[in-house]
Amino acid sequence: MTNRRNSKISKILISGASIAGPTLAYWLARYGFDVTVVELSRAVRSGGYPIDVRGTAVDVAEQMGIYDRLQQKNIHSEKVTFLHPDGSVAGMIKPIMLTGGSATRDIDLPRGELTAELYNLTLKQPIQYRFDDSIVAMHEDEDGVQVRFKSGHQDTFDIVIGADGMHSNTRLLVFGDEAPFTRYLGYCFGGFTVPNTMGLAYESVVYALPGRYAILSVVKDNDTMHAFLNFATEDMPDIDHRDTEQQRKRIADCFAGEGWITSELVQHMLNADDFYFDTVSQIHLPSWHKGRVAFVGDSAHAPSFLTGQGSSLAMVGAYILAGELATHEHYEDAFVAYEQMMRPFAEANQALANNASFMMPRTADEISARNRLLDAINEGGNLTLPEGDSGDVHSSLQLPDYSDALQK
Repeated sequence: MTNRRNSKISKILISGASIAGPTLAYWLARYGFDVTVVELSRAVRSGGYPIDVRGTAVDVAEQMGIYDRLQQKNIHSEKVTFLHPDGSVAGMIKPIMLTGGSATRDIDLPRGELTAELYNLTLKQPIQYRFDDSIVAMHEDEDGVQVRFKSGHQDTFDIVIGADGMHSNTRLLVFGDEAPFTRYLGYCFGGFTVPNTMGLAYESVVYALPGRYAILSVVKDNDTMHAFLNFATEDMPDIDHRDTEQQRKRIADCFAGEGWITSELVQHMLNADDFYFDTVSQIHLPSWHKGRVAFVGDSAHAPSFLTGQGSSLAMVGAYILAGELATHEHYEDAFVAYEQMMRPFAEANQALANNASFMMPRTADEISARNRLLDAINEGGNLTLPEGDSGDVHSSLQLPDYSDALQK
């Protein structure tokens, strides 16, 4: 016997098994829904660069019973070092000065370790996974959504949830091309791993030229580093997202003849088998749902890595969407309530990307202003960086209590 009000909706399909997808699947199963998750990859993706669980997302982790395990995986980064163009040190700060929030409560951990914890938690629930598959067509009528998968399998679901990232295929099928919903923030980046030949540990290093940035990050005391080569450009580059050769060439051209160890990083980038490229952009959908399909996480409101809030928003949004579905009689009302509650929080966190000039200065004057601020900090000044007041935004939403809808 179900305790939830929405007994008319039972069978739910979630597209995406990264962070939002498994979080949503866990809560939907706890409320008694029949949940299937389809994921294009052959397994939950491991590895990856460090991400954050902050503010209200920490409350979600506590509700799921995984907070202590996530804290055990906290990488406890100790410092961020900024370099002059000649490679000398311009200044150092603690990461908490950039991220805001709580140094003791918030968590910084490898992306793959968060996804593994979420996935393993769902294995304790009656959730079906369809890996190495994806949605290729959907047709909605009064009885549900008929879904055809890449594998040829077909099935009907009461509702479908897109949790498949900024470049969501599910959103493409519902709303069309992503261009009208993409807000380009003026940067592109290439990410890859390199050997840790610098002896770095528990830290990041930022090398900035006007409009170009090399960032190295080492998780704990590791023999590899996560490297990012970023560049600023006013117009979004016309580069096919599948054309890695063109992507690598664009980055190599941007850093040709520059100093520090950028030439070595470019050579690693040209040969890296884990290279990935993207624009620094946000998703701004006018509505997070249409008919029997809704969206959560980056597919609905990608905030960009400039905010550091993508994973946290995904967890919070998934918790709220599941709870609203469990406590509303009609899915349309649940979708509306979810968006009314979550959108202001998402948009406030998206706005944090406006403070990018400290980490990614575009001009020599912005670099000089950053260095003056670093000098003041390192001389003992009690200063707050533009990004440092974001902790209040991270925690500005209080989680609703949906415990009455949990299956007993």
